[in-house]
Amino acid sequence: MTDMTSRRALLYIPGDDPRKIAKASTLDVDCICLDMEDGVALNRKQAARQSIARALVEQNFGRAERLARINPIGSGLEMDDLAAVLPAHPHGIVIPKVEDAEQVRWVSAQIAAAGYAVEEMGLICMIETARAIVNLASIAAADPRLQALIFGAEDLANDIGALRTPAAWEVFYARSAVVTYAAAFNLQAIDMVYVDFQDEAGLRREARQGAEMGFAGKQIIHPRQVNPVQEAFTPGEAEIAHARRIVEAFAKHQTSGKGAFALDGKMVDAPVVKAAESILGRARAAGKI
Repeated sequence: MTDMTSRRALLYIPGDDPRKIAKASTLDVDCICLDMEDGVALNRKQAARQSIARALVEQNFGRAERLARINPIGSGLEMDDLAAVLPAHPHGIVIPKVEDAEQVRWVSAQIAAAGYAVEEMGLICMIETARAIVNLASIAAADPRLQALIFGAEDLANDIGALRTPAAWEVFYARSAVVTYAAAFNLQAIDMVYVDFQDEAGLRREARQGAEMGFAGKQIIHPRQVNPVQEAFTPGEAEIAHARRIVEAFAKHQTSGKGAFALDGKMVDAPVVKAAESILGRARAAGKI
């Protein structure tokens, strides 16, 4: 079953900046990812580990899911990252630059060795290289702890030699592949970062497009991106009401032996009902119903 944790917005916070970590704890954001990777300079990795471990134990993050992003497998930093943060019990570990299933299973084994059952700590994989796209099926099926796939457009574009553009057609194939494979393996898909945090209109456009493509949420890098992104991935009142009508009408017609029926002049069949149920599921996860 797909993990129903609401991850409409996944906010990265540099792990070596206690001020930003404290600020994040005041935000009404679904998911906070305390970062030891890209957001932290090489000579600040140990400071980030210590700061994150302390914050996970001492800081009240409210309803937010608490994740910790380690450095890539094979970097030589990942063991120290896990040793520092696992005792502080984040809700999950984010693995960057995953390229094969064995990397996922290795991290899962470290978590298990630390004493955490599958339901106590999850995994999220970042898909951001051409090799990862080619290996998506095996990665998505790698381990029971795996809950979501994150699409990293910037690294993917660099890896394939593409020029990043606002329209993002250069990463459209990979973006679509991530959301498709996530759905095939009952995982959530988290969309790419919108790097211009001052462009709210562009952010809203791209977030809405991601929601329309089937992503469950979007990575963000600044507090001002929280509300626009979470709104884009939250079903509206009219959308929820219409979905309820479809589900209720379907149940009524099923009792009378009718599979397909008309509602508001449009044909309703099993795929339409499934889409309505998905809307209601997202609304529940977001606390709307």
